[in-house]
Amino acid sequence: MSKVAYLTEVQLKEAGFKKIGKEVKISDKASIYNADQIEIGDYSRIDDFCILSGKITLGKYNHITPMCLVAGGTPGIIFEDFCTLAYGVKVFSQSDDYSGETLTNSLLPKKFKNEKFASVFFKRHVIVGAGSIVLPGVTIEEGCSIGAMTLLTKSTESWGIYTGVPAKRIKDRKKDLLELEAKFLEEQNYDSI
Repeated sequence: MSKVAYLTEVQLKEAGFKKIGKEVKISDKASIYNADQIEIGDYSRIDDFCILSGKITLGKYNHITPMCLVAGGTPGIIFEDFCTLAYGVKVFSQSDDYSGETLTNSLLPKKFKNEKFASVFFKRHVIVGAGSIVLPGVTIEEGCSIGAMTLLTKSTESWGIYTGVPAKRIKDRKKDLLELEAKFLEEQNYDSI
């Protein structure tokens, strides 16, 4: 039986992150590429078998659970505070053209391809369910909850619950968690995030 092991403060510093906050936890089983383009805010955590690459910004109190892929590429992916990716979520800021009009292979020169490049944004208090996929150009607005196995091809509206392939808003999400956030931050001696 193996135990969870996180990188030490020395290892985090040696990894060469663009910015690393306090009390950050990254599993020693996670794969981090382009650390010099990645910013991680205070109290965020990245678990086992996650892959992070390209331009990525994580705010405070973000949790990327096991087996997630966050492919920031050159456009980048931004997470505001209090976001969670459940098991096996995949987030892409770049994608090939699958129409057959161009070649599709990361080993080929760009002149033979028609890739889509667009930033992805996760606003505050977003949670994305297990196995979901987020495609380039999507903004998940504040307070959205995304059900398991959902495919996000378009941006959401705030405080909604979305499910399906492609994602559809099925109902509003409660905002009670904002009061709990205020109490939590007060207990942590934060004025605000």
